Amino acid sequence: MKKKILALMLTAAMVLGISSCSQSEKTDWDYIEDKGTFVAGITLFEPMNYYDENGELTGFETEFTNAVCKKLGVKAEFQVIDWTKKEFELQSKTIDAIWNGLTVTEDRKENMAFSTAYVRNKQVAIIKVDNAAKYTDVASMAGATMTAEEGSAGQTAIEADEVLSQNAFVASAAQKDVLMEIKAGTTEIGVIDYVMAKASIGEGTDYADLMIVEGVELAPEEYAVGLRLEDAATLEKVNAAIDELVADGTLKALAEKYDLADVYAFNN
Repeated sequence: MKKKILALMLTAAMVLGISSCSQSEKTDWDYIEDKGTFVAGITLFEPMNYYDENGELTGFETEFTNAVCKKLGVKAEFQVIDWTKKEFELQSKTIDAIWNGLTVTEDRKENMAFSTAYVRNKQVAIIKVDNAAKYTDVASMAGATMTAEEGSAGQTAIEADEVLSQNAFVASAAQKDVLMEIKAGTTEIGVIDYVMAKASIGEGTDYADLMIVEGVELAPEEYAVGLRLEDAATLEKVNAAIDELVADGTLKALAEKYDLADVYAFNN
């Protein structure tokens, strides 16, 4: 009797072992393919992801994500996230990628994998038009109050600059809030992505009284898709899809549609 019980226990252990091995061999891509959806974590800002006059989500990143997912054979879904918690959202699988003007940095490379970069961007200083003569370069900005989106490349750029890092700093919840702070006069200078700035301020916008300080480029950067660090299979598939969209001209056409031709990463 004891021998039979021992045999049954050994058999059960072997079955569990085989099952565990099978589960452990499943890749992150298997997880995405099984559920049939690819969830992109985003924030809302033009021209990347925003709602049009009909209430439909659109933008360069929105169409780009849909085009990649079509090639991957899965449905694109979009989840608005708290940008300061983006790494947690990714690792907890609330989302499958951070796909929203994500800047590639050495620190982030320790926590996530990056796709091929598709936009070459920079951080720029935003001021009121009335202050154009006052703030002409970084040196003239000494002592000014500053803001940037918390946890963003803009905040990093301020902290890395010898002059700007000495200024009083107030974190904003989102890049759009940076513009609101400058317009309201609660802070004097904001630092945001050039891509967003040129789409959001100036003539014909709600921020016609704001401007980019010409010649002040605080941090050249690249945008890429952020994936889970161990997710080699999905990274390979996303990169292959990007290559195809570059080769057939789809991605360039999207860049031109959303006025991003000057920062398109694949210009020769």
